[in-house]
Order: sequence, then C-alpha cells, then structure tokens
Amino acid sequence: MSLTKLHAELEQCRRCPNMFGPVIHGPPVKTKVMLIGQAPGPHEHKVMKPFGWSAGKTMFRWFHEHVGWDEETFRARIYIAAVARCFPGKAKGGGDRKPDPTEMANCRPWLEREVKILKPELIIPVGTLAIEQVLGHKGPLVDVVGKSVEATYHGVTAEVLALPHPSGASTWHQTEPGKMLLQRAMKLLKAKLTCRFPG
Repeated sequence: MSLTKLHAELEQCRRCPNMFGPVIHGPPVKTKVMLIGQAPGPHEHKVMKPFGWSAGKTMFRWFHEHVGWDEETFRARIYIAAVARCFPGKAKGGGDRKPDPTEMANCRPWLEREVKILKPELIIPVGTLAIEQVLGHKGPLVDVVGKSVEATYHGVTAEVLALPHPSGASTWHQTEPGKMLLQRAMKLLKAKLTCRFPG
C-alpha cells in the first residue's frame, strides 16, 4: 500500500457526520519523521494543507528560528498527519471543538496504516490531544515537553518529542515554564533533524 493510494481512500471518508469536510492531508512524503496534530481548523480547506493557517504560521516560525527550515522545506521532509482529518466545528464555549472519542476512533485506522507504511523513527505529537494519543499521557505538558522518550505507537517503536499546540488560543508556550520547555524541545529537535537531514 502506497501513501498516494491511502490518501485517495482517505479523501472519500465520510465516517463522521458531525465533522466538516473536506478531508485535509499533507503530501505523501516518504520519511522516517512524522508530525501528528489534532485536526484541521476552520480555514485549512482554503489551502488544503494541514497547519495551513495561523497555528501553522506559528509552528513553522518555531522551526525556522530554531532548526533553520522554512515551511516548504519542512513539508518536503516531514510527514504531517493528525488525530482527525476533518474540521470538528466550533466548541460551544468558543474555539475549535476537539474530536470526540468516536471521531478519533473512526480516524485511527488511517493513522495506523500511515505508521505501518512509514515506520517512523521520530514522532512529533503537537498539542495535548496528539500527545495523549501517541504517549497515553493525560497529565500536564510540563511532564513531556522538552524531553525525549521512547514509545510504541501502532506497533512501531519510535523516539517521541512532544510540542505544545501553537494555537493563538493557548498561552502555554508564551509563558514560563512553557516558554523555556519549548526552547528545550526545539533544541532537541534541531539536533535530531540536523542529523537526519544534513545540509
């Protein structure tokens, strides 16, 4: 099974009646590094790219400042996936709604197949929901951001470096200790990514 064929199937998925299409996914990059986000936001359909709007601008700025990669380089080297591939809609209290357990379960087989195809050696979960899915961690971000841990995800053992969500609705990465831990996480990522992608 190729990623291109998987994407063709994924684009036809209509399993979640309360999610808003279209399905958003990145290019079929064959790589050993995988980034996993939460779900597309309300504007990603305009560009048909994961992390294609304001949160993405923040995240790609982190990688530009700390790793030296622009967005185009990142997208060409890292496979971008998500816990859910359609926009969940707005939450009643404001902000984007998180996908519910059924919606995450509906989307999980796509992630599982992607992991089995790529067999990633480094996984970067972004935000509490993705961190929980990859590491099984439901505690505070201070326990996982800025640390390298090993985990088995969908049968594949990989190094995991977690990042906070770059959403403008979150101030965690803008205040201490989040600011310092983000710097530490990006320093670790720079070392790992520079080694994997020299030049």
